Amino acid sequence: MKKIGFLSFGHYGPGTATPTAADALTQMVELAVAAEELGVDGAYLRVHHFAPQFASPFPLLSAMAARTSRIELGTGVIDMRYENPLYMAEEAAAADLISGGRLQLGISRGSPEPALNGASAFGYVPGEGETDADMAREHARIFRLAIAGAGVAEADPRMTGGRRGRLVIEPRSETLPERIWWGSGTRATAKWTAEQGMNLMSSTLLTEDTGVPFDELQAEQIALFREEWAKHDWGREPRVSVSRSVIPITTDTDRYYFGRERDSEDQVGWLDGGLARFGKSYAGEPDVLAKQLAEDAAVRAADTVLVTLPNQLGVDYNVHLLESILRDVAPGAGWR
Repeated sequence: MKKIGFLSFGHYGPGTATPTAADALTQMVELAVAAEELGVDGAYLRVHHFAPQFASPFPLLSAMAARTSRIELGTGVIDMRYENPLYMAEEAAAADLISGGRLQLGISRGSPEPALNGASAFGYVPGEGETDADMAREHARIFRLAIAGAGVAEADPRMTGGRRGRLVIEPRSETLPERIWWGSGTRATAKWTAEQGMNLMSSTLLTEDTGVPFDELQAEQIALFREEWAKHDWGREPRVSVSRSVIPITTDTDRYYFGRERDSEDQVGWLDGGLARFGKSYAGEPDVLAKQLAEDAAVRAADTVLVTLPNQLGVDYNVHLLESILRDVAPGAGWR
């Protein structure tokens, strides 16, 4: 059994089924409700800044939580360069309490973006000798301490009846610290993720390339994560997710939109100053996809698969895709 979730980037723009930000947001809530009814295990959203996509996850996650009761609700991922970690701790705990403990928060350094030094516009600049990746990890460290109940501010005895000590962030959700994932793009960061006791989230992009197929490189990343995790006493089993673009072609509409993606292959390109490997899309007849996905080394190694959805085609079409994945692909791939 694998958990099957969907991941939406929340694109919006004229000429699509999501012409405005309001459309993208409300449709994400509707899609989460429909996905839960279908039996999908998770509804995840991507966070980008300075782009016509989802940007502020917690109001949306809370709205999704209020309309659903079972499905996991997550992010893949929140760019920690932009986050005030203590305010984020308050928002995350509140959203998790509304959901009844269903949040699965993917966080990371983030991805290339349209803004030059965008986090600085939010007031966050790396310290002397730091990179923006260092800053993201430091924000993550503070955030995780805060949601775990560490004292983060000195009490004012004049306002606390003479009590001294360090105050904790409120509200708190006791089990939220166990449901934090790090979006890892390399084998080294996968090992670091295990050292920190976070779950591993790996997408369709790896920011390194060794010449082997994408799924094999990603499977190596997962193996290194699990190997490192076993060296620590975290008191629980880790979770690992991978993302895939999966488009079963069962109708003329599917064929019109995605028929040209049938023979997709890995791509290697230059990204952020180094080579990166991008995973292929899986588009084709369901039985063919099931066989291909059953042979995907990284999918086999993960417990959760997040399928990326073309959200700009609207709720009805994406419900159709999810239903087809669950009915026509998942059993043959060994996921159900």
